[in-house]
Amino acid sequence: MPSSLIEVRRSYTQDQQVALIDAVHGALVAAFKIPQEDRFIRILSYEPHAMVNSLAAGVADDYTRVTVDCFAGRSIEAKRRFYTEIVERLEKLGIARGNVSILLRESPPENWGAGGIAACDYDLGFNINV
Repeated sequence: MPSSLIEVRRSYTQDQQVALIDAVHGALVAAFKIPQEDRFIRILSYEPHAMVNSLAAGVADDYTRVTVDCFAGRSIEAKRRFYTEIVERLEKLGIARGNVSILLRESPPENWGAGGIAACDYDLGFNINV
């Protein structure tokens, strides 16, 4: 049940946006073992002047920030796998690995709710301890 946001500093076509979303989702499925149908990902494009970074020399047009909010419980190995999966998948789309930053924010399931029910009170259908 991760909630993900992809932020970019250029415009992408609809097909390119779908490919970015699919890449992030694929990394979550591979590294965190979430179900394929568990998707909540947004993409937000900024005008170049409205998003600055210092990862690469100058300001890279392909700078991409991936923020994932998820339940706590993943191992450091799963997190490392996730970071690697993200950059490898985005690199295939022409985004340089050095221009990708990833922020993983974890919180306990009792801090998430859906339909008026705390996530800790229902069967998620997958294990968060991977």
